Amino acid sequence: MYSFVQVIFEHEGVFIHLNTDELEDQDSLISGFLRIVDKDGEIFVEYKPLEDTVDPSNMLCACKDSSSVVEWIQRPHRPVDQQLSYETEWDMVNTVSFKRKVYSNGEGVSNHLNERTKWAFSFNVADLRSVTVKCEGWSYLVFCLRDDATLPALHFHQGGSQAFLDGLRKLVQLGESPEDENVFLVGTYYKAFSQSFENLLDDTNYGLVQKFKKDPYTTTLGGLSKVTNFLFDAFRQSESECQQRPAEEMVDLLGELIPGLEINQQEEPGFEVITRVDLGPRPEVHRSGPVMMEDWAKHQDLEGRVFNVSRLKHLIFKGVKICISVADLSKTASGVFNRGLCHALRKEAWKFLLGYYPWDSTHEERKNLQKRKTDEYFRMKLQWKSVSEEQEKRNSRLRDYKSLIEKDVNRTDRSNKFYEGLDNPGLVLLHDILMTYCMYDFDLGYVQGMSDLLSPILYVLEHEVDAFWCFVSFMDQMHENFEEQMQGMKAQLVQLSTLLRLLDLAFWNYLEAQDSGYLYFCFRWLLIRFKRELHFQDVLRLWEVMWTGLPCQNVHLLVCCAILDSEKQKIMDRHYGFNEILKHINELSMKLDIEEILIKSEAIYMQIRNCKDLPPSVSEILGLNTVTHSLALEPCQEYGMLESPHNSPRPQHRQDQDFSNGHGLLQDTPHNRWKTNFIS
Repeated sequence: MYSFVQVIFEHEGVFIHLNTDELEDQDSLISGFLRIVDKDGEIFVEYKPLEDTVDPSNMLCACKDSSSVVEWIQRPHRPVDQQLSYETEWDMVNTVSFKRKVYSNGEGVSNHLNERTKWAFSFNVADLRSVTVKCEGWSYLVFCLRDDATLPALHFHQGGSQAFLDGLRKLVQLGESPEDENVFLVGTYYKAFSQSFENLLDDTNYGLVQKFKKDPYTTTLGGLSKVTNFLFDAFRQSESECQQRPAEEMVDLLGELIPGLEINQQEEPGFEVITRVDLGPRPEVHRSGPVMMEDWAKHQDLEGRVFNVSRLKHLIFKGVKICISVADLSKTASGVFNRGLCHALRKEAWKFLLGYYPWDSTHEERKNLQKRKTDEYFRMKLQWKSVSEEQEKRNSRLRDYKSLIEKDVNRTDRSNKFYEGLDNPGLVLLHDILMTYCMYDFDLGYVQGMSDLLSPILYVLEHEVDAFWCFVSFMDQMHENFEEQMQGMKAQLVQLSTLLRLLDLAFWNYLEAQDSGYLYFCFRWLLIRFKRELHFQDVLRLWEVMWTGLPCQNVHLLVCCAILDSEKQKIMDRHYGFNEILKHINELSMKLDIEEILIKSEAIYMQIRNCKDLPPSVSEILGLNTVTHSLALEPCQEYGMLESPHNSPRPQHRQDQDFSNGHGLLQDTPHNRWKTNFIS
């Protein structure tokens, strides 16, 4: 079973001809879809007939109770008088619905075999010898494998063969056969891996830099992870010309690599030079169990108000103390008893943690709020839904947003049951929410990586409107990560470097000596909050723990420090250089232990907090100057409690309010207010 699966390319409407003399007979054609898939770093080409794809009516996803599942169905509009919710008037733009169905003893599961399954095939690109490309009114491809096996010809009646070949060229080396111009020979896998780097570059030395500068998100989230072995060569001339770039040139290149990341090698006035500081021993940290439904209920009054919010956040961050038998101790090691929330509680608790629901709101107030927010959401959704093709032709920005969203949605968490298969309603909702966010904040629109932030929220909430507004709150925190000038990313990289320099000056000096002191290999971690570094369920727990605002601000930087702390010895003992460090960090994806990370992050915080001679810059990064040590709240005496913006009722989103953006407080400006303008 593969732990990581990513769809790199997918095209539907690819045919196998059973009888070339009877093309008009539908039974003589097998229609299917062609994919290029990354499975744990190995690349596969897959073809499946459409009859073998997942039936959307049988799409299942986990529900909050184990006795039932959610069955996704996509249906035509039904008359208004049949609607039972307050979303009735918006049914014209909401064509996805859900129904809950209880299954037992495998009821409803079809086990019949489709005769056409024999035409499905899959092969590792390492086993591919050649691709033959021919045209007979349309293009068709024939794959020949290294064991001399020839697969059925794939006919692209509706186009797409060139897009497939372009996708394949990014992964393997295709060279024209000297004997037949229609045949492309595939180089060895290792050569192809090297070639993939060359294809990524626009020119010999600076192509990757320019590509990163033009679209840092695509480069970081996509191709960069495949070519880190060769990245260093993009930053230097040939060995014969220059053994190593001067520090000044590396600074210039990295300034280009990450726009806005101005690196001054000279000490600026007031710049604090951190020397070795005795932090003292690192305390031991113990975890407890997750917050359960009964724990949550204890913090609500009869009308639904949540009280003692600080203590509740502490329980989410630290865990609930539980009594277990010796026989159950083994379960704790396997991660059964973890801090955070039990999954059944997430659907409600996340709305509070993300500020969608005010903590002191009643059941009735939340019901009214949800109705208002539903109206507001569908008004914005109707804006882009009602844009005609002619209007869209005159709106290049909307076209660009739409194109990028469609591309990203098609490859977001496709191995998750909630999003897998073709024509999945979960993908429809993902697409619609991101398009509606473009109406909400048209200045920012959509930037690659935002689908990664929305996906877990939609998965947990299973509700289009609630997921949208929780995503808006999350984007309030993450907004600067995706802005064109990338000031948020710049600030976080500098802050992370400052923290690492304090925690382990020797390791920081080692990285600096390898031209890695700017920690740009952590870019993806920071950009989408470790979404592609952890398993999906671990992402849910990490995010909800961080949303508590405990134990300090910028806790995600401490998470980075914890990961680097675990890897530093290996990096230094093996004398990793620039490109080896990049490769090693990339290969940590899906191999990280979330519990170890959370424990070490908290321990690092306590170690820093206990330091008597803490540099002011570090105190400012972690917000220790604003921490109020609560003596009244006994469980929280281990660390100070931050005044979280979610401790009190949150005003409407983006209306001249202060909010935490993950690296300090920003004042919202009229430039960032929500948008309700119609597109014309």
